[in-house]
Amino acid sequence: MTKLPASRLAALMRGRDVSPVEVVGAYLRRIEKLNPLLNAVVTVAPDAIERAREVEARLARGGEAGALAGVPVTVKDTFETRGLRTTFGSRLFEGHVPERDAEAVARLRESGAVVIGKTNPAELALDYTADNPVFGRTNNPVDFGRTPGGSSGGCAAAVAACLTAASLGSDLVGSLRIPAHFCGVAAFRPAAFGERASAGHLPPFTPPFSRGASAGPVARTVEDLLLIDSVLRGGVASGVRARLDEGGLELVREGLRGLRVAWYAFDGATRVTDETRAAVGVAARALEDAGARVTEECPPHVGRATELWTALFSSASREFVGRVYAGREELAGGAARAILERPRRDDKVADEEAWRTRGALRAELLRWLEETPLVVCPVGAVPALAHDAPRKIEVEGSVTSAFRAFSYAQAFNVFDLPAVCVPVGVSREGLPIGVQVAGHPDAVEHVFAAALVVEGAAGGWRGVAENLSKAAEGSV
Repeated sequence: MTKLPASRLAALMRGRDVSPVEVVGAYLRRIEKLNPLLNAVVTVAPDAIERAREVEARLARGGEAGALAGVPVTVKDTFETRGLRTTFGSRLFEGHVPERDAEAVARLRESGAVVIGKTNPAELALDYTADNPVFGRTNNPVDFGRTPGGSSGGCAAAVAACLTAASLGSDLVGSLRIPAHFCGVAAFRPAAFGERASAGHLPPFTPPFSRGASAGPVARTVEDLLLIDSVLRGGVASGVRARLDEGGLELVREGLRGLRVAWYAFDGATRVTDETRAAVGVAARALEDAGARVTEECPPHVGRATELWTALFSSASREFVGRVYAGREELAGGAARAILERPRRDDKVADEEAWRTRGALRAELLRWLEETPLVVCPVGAVPALAHDAPRKIEVEGSVTSAFRAFSYAQAFNVFDLPAVCVPVGVSREGLPIGVQVAGHPDAVEHVFAAALVVEGAAGGWRGVAENLSKAAEGSV
């Protein structure tokens, strides 16, 4: 049961073919057995079985139990969860137990999902790891010597290892898609959909962060992303979902026929591995086979992503961390200390100029996307990095910073575009390689349709369950 997609589990439980109590119990046993190897789930919900019983009772009475009835989910430990410890990965909040749920968590619960635990983030969601001074580091389930990425790394590791059916994460700088790419699962970064829908998260989804940050799902299938995104949006109906139900993937493919799609594996700033380029090519060919009009072309301005992200959000991040740790700087972990050591910059004119520049470049990019509404590209230059990897990495003979290596993911935060990460390839070392499918804000249905087609052609999540189980047996 722990390997089934969330959408399949929900259907089985609504049909009373399986019991929510059985399913939740299976996941809790798997966490108990395998999580010591990963440290992905850092707090287990003590009431998970009780909540599952409530869903089971509603189903038995024939009541409406919701789209995610009984589905076990985890939540990144940067979202508040009512009655369940929420640390934000910071020693400042080590004993914090919120009195209410974050809005996104509340929506999951209203849909019948059972929150079974919290997943490990980077400290205050500040870097591309799932390491923090409260819980330590999370290991990548594919290779324990590597990071699962961040800052939603615990989410991706837990999903890949089948410790949860799906997980709620957040993304300001690739923080959903990079971990999904590192761990071989799927993730969706929606365009920012408002402060209310994201209330109860730290860092706060308020300006300027609200212009590039959003809450989103990590799952093993694109269909699950589609289902959970609908729940997070308040039950918004999906045309792609309807086509899947009516005619399966073939009908979804029909919806892409004749659509213009651009693919690129060099944004003008960051080189990628040859295996990454090959994975993007696989995705492009899958869409071409579906009848889309596919060309190799780089959208305007995406190569400026790292430069723009730094100009737009770096100063605000420094201010946020300084405010959180004011007077208690000794409690800051490594990620927070690195930011606190940056010189303060109070230049409102420069900030306003950066946002004006971003506005003009985004307007031009959106005009381009009206003609070519879908793009396919890497998530980053390389697959999963080793724990404590150097800040400079070499890619195809070119040296770049570990931050700039993920300019491809950063671009869709800077320009606030919807993007799905789909697992497509594997490196020579056996590490997963994800590919992004992104598009115009009004083309979300096409983004999901294209992601489904790519997943169908590439095989999607390959699974690490057996290897993990063997490793667990060997560690006993």
